[in-house]
Amino acid sequence: MFRVLTRREFQTRAPQTALSWLTSFNLSRSAHSLPFATIEVEEVSGSQPAEVYNLVQGKWTGSSKWNTLVDPLNGEPFIKIAELDENEIQPFVESLSNCPKHGLHNPFKSPERYLLYGDISAKAAHMLSLPKVYDFFTRLIQRVAPKSYQQALGEVQVTQKFLANFSGDQVRFLARSFAVPGNHLGQQSHGFRWPYGPVAIITPFNFPLEIPVLQLMGALYMGNKPVLKVDSKVSIVMEQMMRLLHYCGLPVEDVDFINSDGKTMNKLLMEANPQMTLFTGSSRVADKLATDLKGRIKLEDAGFDWKVLGPDVQEEDYVAWVCDQDAYACSGQKCSAQSILFMHENWSSTSLLSKMKDLAERRKLGDLTVGPVLTLTTEAMLDHMNKLLQISGSKLLFGGEALKNHSIPSIYGAIKPTAIYVPLEEIVKDNNYELVTREIFGPFQIVTEYKQDQLPMVLNALERMHAHLTAAVVSNDPLFLQEVIGNTVNGTTYAGLRARTTGAPQNHWFGPAGDPRGAGIGTPEAIKLVWSCHREIIYDIGPLEKHWEIPPST
Repeated sequence: MFRVLTRREFQTRAPQTALSWLTSFNLSRSAHSLPFATIEVEEVSGSQPAEVYNLVQGKWTGSSKWNTLVDPLNGEPFIKIAELDENEIQPFVESLSNCPKHGLHNPFKSPERYLLYGDISAKAAHMLSLPKVYDFFTRLIQRVAPKSYQQALGEVQVTQKFLANFSGDQVRFLARSFAVPGNHLGQQSHGFRWPYGPVAIITPFNFPLEIPVLQLMGALYMGNKPVLKVDSKVSIVMEQMMRLLHYCGLPVEDVDFINSDGKTMNKLLMEANPQMTLFTGSSRVADKLATDLKGRIKLEDAGFDWKVLGPDVQEEDYVAWVCDQDAYACSGQKCSAQSILFMHENWSSTSLLSKMKDLAERRKLGDLTVGPVLTLTTEAMLDHMNKLLQISGSKLLFGGEALKNHSIPSIYGAIKPTAIYVPLEEIVKDNNYELVTREIFGPFQIVTEYKQDQLPMVLNALERMHAHLTAAVVSNDPLFLQEVIGNTVNGTTYAGLRARTTGAPQNHWFGPAGDPRGAGIGTPEAIKLVWSCHREIIYDIGPLEKHWEIPPST
């Protein structure tokens, strides 16, 4: 069985190769024998509740009180969370405070740790490629953030590919430096990527594995010491992933993992004073943290994401299917979900809307292609719909009803995939705009139509939005693409016939634009931007010119 090396052993012994590690175990036994797991997914229930612990200074700990979560599909208490209160955060404060600002490693300190993290990534990527392991995490995601098996599996696969991308030497390549010749012999300036040291990561419920793993590993690659907080509703997923990473060689002291409410986490941030905090979540909380932390923050906040269909109508079935996936996969609980669809008038004479309706109506709770909404109640979403229907000319296209014959607890929402048509002229009115562009984190979208000469009105509507995360321009007309892309700002924008707003893989940047606090995820550029800063070191070793004399004062 593989044994995790201590840091001293790692430094003094020849590094164990990923290949030798992979041959040291197998997972051909039952799912109960997963070497890192402390639970069996299907057995988690009211009679056998799972327990989620905290990790600080290398030790798993409980708390003075346990918060019990209910199953989002049937309301049964099924997970106990060791949530800390404000009086229990001191070990986390001390742990972060013990990390120097120059980090756990940097280009001049402990460079072997770059190799260590390349090795850890290789091992973790291999683990997630094993059917028993990826099925374990896929089903665990489904238990706490219900979505279809394929959607949950996609999250695990993106995480696996990300880890594979940063195997071997790829971690140290993130710290690549450059040199510029100086003014005289012996002088050179070198630019280095430098860690922040103590950092914090706060991630939401909707991607319980992908977002925290990608941001956590990026922080670690660059030499930081993170404290990680995942929304308690889903933190069991990351707790189990932490145990997998330890199994793959992650030093247990390198990451702290905390369960708490927002108030307690805010107090921890104020007392521990991390050099940088990554926050993924709502704009309201993001703005509060930006003030509290005096700007030492990177944000991937809310997204009221738009799609514009251009004048060239083609491939109706495909475009309708992508619209359905963008708006309603994961019950619309993606920060990249399609929130509003602008259709060129040429699409109005097609069967696009009827095809979107047919696709939406085939979604069902039985296979979790539609499911519980974890941040809004049914009443709140239907109330928002009714307010929109009071706007002149608006109408219900499809949906607009609560799901029936289910046991989803009332604290969560459950509605059919819904689309509301609102005339463009009404959307842009000052008294309507804020209501229409309110992000509903559920299976809900706005649809509107624009005429050929109304593109400037559409672009003005896009300009007024405050969150610029994802967007799609569905057209193969290069001049139309040029016009829309040139006059918008969304950080991850798809363009072309196959454009979408969701489904970000690991191979491209995902994040907002237009905000200096904006954070990216997934790529080397994102990791370097979020988890390191620039440090310039100027070597000036001489020699001095012969017969150098002290010059006059200047």
